[in-house]
Amino acid sequence: MAFSSGNDSGGPMAEINVTPLVDVMLVLLIIFMITTPLMNHKVKVKLPEAVLEKKPEDKAKIPPITISVTEAGALFLNDEPTTKQAIESRLSVEAQKTPQPPVQIRGDKTTPYRMVSEIVKIAQQQGVAKVGFITTPPKKG
Repeated sequence: MAFSSGNDSGGPMAEINVTPLVDVMLVLLIIFMITTPLMNHKVKVKLPEAVLEKKPEDKAKIPPITISVTEAGALFLNDEPTTKQAIESRLSVEAQKTPQPPVQIRGDKTTPYRMVSEIVKIAQQQGVAKVGFITTPPKKG
């Protein structure tokens, strides 16, 4: 591989040619000068301002309604045996309260999801806003 030094000494050239670097920088500058005005929004919209309301801090929290479903299909409402009709009537009463208590659904590991899905569907039909699932936390270590 041969290097041209531009002089008669035959050593490599020690100067950096900055002309291509300046050319590239000028092209980039022109591109950014052209594209920056295009990035501005054409339609000016005055966005509404959000007003945050402080929630009243209740000293006594509303206890959740817990519905348990076993693998055999047995239903428990707050750890008491019950039926789907009783759950439906209880949830319709609880859905009318302000604030609504949350509904927590617990299912065995082997419970078919179809059974849990039926309870979720009943809760939604009755107007319950917060439906959650209870799981076992993962073991540490």
